[in-house]
Amino acid sequence: MPDLMIILVVVFALAFDYINGFHDTANAIATSVSTRALTPRAAVWMAASLNLAGAMYSTGVAKTIGGDIVKSAHMVNETTIIAAMVGAIVWNLITWWLGIPSSSSHALIGGVVGAVLVSKGASALKMAGILKIVASLICSPIIAMVTGILIMTGMFLIVGKMAPAKINYKFRRLQILSAAMMSFSHGSNDAQKAMGIITLALVSAGYLPTLEVPLWVKIGAAISMGLGTAAGGWRIIKTMGGKIFKLEPVSGFSADLNSSIVIFGATLLHLPVSTTHVVSGSIMGVGTAKRINAVHWGVAQQMLVAWVLTIPSTALISAITYKVITVLFH
Repeated sequence: MPDLMIILVVVFALAFDYINGFHDTANAIATSVSTRALTPRAAVWMAASLNLAGAMYSTGVAKTIGGDIVKSAHMVNETTIIAAMVGAIVWNLITWWLGIPSSSSHALIGGVVGAVLVSKGASALKMAGILKIVASLICSPIIAMVTGILIMTGMFLIVGKMAPAKINYKFRRLQILSAAMMSFSHGSNDAQKAMGIITLALVSAGYLPTLEVPLWVKIGAAISMGLGTAAGGWRIIKTMGGKIFKLEPVSGFSADLNSSIVIFGATLLHLPVSTTHVVSGSIMGVGTAKRINAVHWGVAQQMLVAWVLTIPSTALISAITYKVITVLFH
């Protein structure tokens, strides 16, 4: 029978996935909602179902999260992992309430690093693995911005001579497809992060011999993210859908298509990326392709500040949480 602490780890990890679902709903559907290709309700339910399907796709990212942050699963315990999840959850809720698109992936990494540092010290961290994860988190939005410029430029060459009404009609329909692709790729990468944390805890406690994700963990994480997505994240949708760059159907389609390719490519490489960063980079890229001053760089700057603050903030919250738990219960 699993002990109480393992049960709490599972509960907190699934709660993180649920919050990740409504926190990052905007990533999958903001562009199609802002251009009226889909109604908000239809977009949310489509995203929820395809997030769930994507979450069942593979476990490569989960193994990276579970195996590349700490040197050994046996160097952490359930208290450390619970503190890490609390840090990530608290930061996600703060940024969601303020309507600031921040990275759930950064929050999770920061939470784990902070909790491990205060409980076991820097020697327990696998720096090469952390650097690989951080590099993928930093490079992915830059890649998304560059490829967004290229895809949007290509679209201008294809539709440049078409009548605007015809372009809007065709691309509103195509946006349903690109939003579906984005939702699936989002689930394929983001849901695996909680899977990796639960599996790490199960190995640490001796319930599993290796970092192989059990089926029930995959199903639990997939359902939690799907339900969270269904709850919606309207505050962040408003920022992502219109405050960075005024999207039209052709630019919305291009941004979604570009984001889904970058995110799913990372999933195939077993690399965790921030879907928030990738989508933001894509929107900035397609906006820049149209006109560099069409992008609201002030909003982008505000988001960048949140991104930079996320890892140290969640690390601090997790470290404090660990200390509080150990004082109260040990």
